[in-house]
Amino acid sequence: MQRVKTKPEVFIIESLTFDDEEEKRFEGRILSDILSLSAKRCDYYYIRTERELRRVLGRFTASSYRYLHLSCHGNQDSMSTTLDNISFTDFASIVRPHLKNRRLFLSACSMTNDRLAKLLMPGSGCYSILGPDQDVLFNDAAILWASLYHMMFAWDSAAMTGAVLRRRAQAVADMYQVRLSYFGRDRTTKQGYLGKSIVPKDEPLA
Repeated sequence: MQRVKTKPEVFIIESLTFDDEEEKRFEGRILSDILSLSAKRCDYYYIRTERELRRVLGRFTASSYRYLHLSCHGNQDSMSTTLDNISFTDFASIVRPHLKNRRLFLSACSMTNDRLAKLLMPGSGCYSILGPDQDVLFNDAAILWASLYHMMFAWDSAAMTGAVLRRRAQAVADMYQVRLSYFGRDRTTKQGYLGKSIVPKDEPLA
C-alpha cells in the first residue's frame, strides 16, 4: 500500500452557533493566530453548512497537512455546523476518506467517544483521534489546545508519535482539569485501534 506523504502542519475547520459568532468565540481562529506565532503553517476555514464541510475537507486533503482540527459543537451522537446537525454515521462517511496517515483533533464537547471511534478508525488509516470527554468552556478550550500544540511542536516540529501525544495530553488534562479521550491506531488489535481515557489528577499542575 502506497504511503500518503503529509506535512506536519495544522488545518483548522471551525463552525459555531450564531450566538458564538456574535460573542466572537472563535477558538479555531485564535488557535490559528497562536500557531502562526510559533512559525507553524496553519490553514483556517470557517464554515456554516455540511456542504461546506465536504468542500473544505477536499482542500484539507489537497493541502497534504497532517493534522485536522475541528472546532465545533457536538454531543455523544452528532456534530453540528452553524446550520446543520450531522449524525456520527454521516460525519464518519464524510470525514473518513480524508484521514489516511493523519491525526484528528476534535474540539467539540463529548464527541470523542467509543461510538465515533468505531465508525472512524477501522480501515481509515487514521493515526489517532483526540478530544475532550466532557463539556469544555470556550476560554478553557482555546488555551488547552494552544498549550498542547505548543508542547508537541516544541518537542518535535516535524512529527508526532502516539506515546508523546498521550503524555502531552495528560499534561494539559492535569493543568486544566479536563478529561480527554484518545483513540490510536493499533494493528495488533482486532478492531485496529485502542482507546485510552486521559483523566486529570486531583490537583492542577503548580
